[in-house]
Amino acid sequence: MDPNEVSNTIEQVIESSATLVSTWGLSVIGALAVLIIGRWVAGSLRNATRKGLQRADVDEALVPFVSSLVYYALLAIVVVAVLNLFGIETTSIIAILGAAGLAVGLALQGTLSNFAAGTMLLLFRPFRPGDYVEVGGEGGSVAEISIFTTVLNTPDNVRVTIPNSAVYGATIKNYSANENRRVDMVMGISYGDDIQLAIDTITRVVTNDKRVLSDPALTVAVAELADSSVNLVVRPWCRGPDYWALKFDLTRELKQELEAAGCSIPFPQRDLHMITEDGAAA
Repeated sequence: MDPNEVSNTIEQVIESSATLVSTWGLSVIGALAVLIIGRWVAGSLRNATRKGLQRADVDEALVPFVSSLVYYALLAIVVVAVLNLFGIETTSIIAILGAAGLAVGLALQGTLSNFAAGTMLLLFRPFRPGDYVEVGGEGGSVAEISIFTTVLNTPDNVRVTIPNSAVYGATIKNYSANENRRVDMVMGISYGDDIQLAIDTITRVVTNDKRVLSDPALTVAVAELADSSVNLVVRPWCRGPDYWALKFDLTRELKQELEAAGCSIPFPQRDLHMITEDGAAA
């Protein structure tokens, strides 16, 4: 090859390189700077988010997810900024990603609904593991709260898994949230019994039980004149863990003591009036 041609080729390469460097050099340097700084900022915000959620006592299952969501969302913004530095049109890319996200969202709307409800349950905590609740038409002790489902153990030890959308979208009854509970009972006595004697007997039996709280005060009152009995409401208060044991014990003791005091526990009965063929009552 002619030395002059070689020299001309080298000069052209050098000129092209110089033009390329002058045209894209600053963009490349800026893109690298944005990428490095953006990644550092995303990592710092992820750590700050994690620490903030932990200080706020947010459920541990939610902390890594939220912090990672913040991290990758910021990285996506950094990537878009880098593409803009090179003059790449990102509007169409964002539109395509948005359309794809919409399609995926429609396909997974049931799953995403459970996910959103699980996030709200973990953030606001209307109940915690170990609480006895009624949710989604089921009652039991909470065994696990995950992003998509809530798991209950029923009193007869059956495990029930409920989608979170059915939990958060319906009424939630938490029987363990409050420290004290009221035991609601109804005791029926005969119409011929002494009402005040029955009330005094019930009051004595209930107040003698050490599990019954003095505040709020016990309520014993005539609630209803029923078909076969005079119904008395009995409403003592106790600590939550004592609820069932106290109710079972008082039901037995009240029956025994009312009968010992001369009161009767009536059962449903009907009076039949028979008319003979001649029209006389029998």
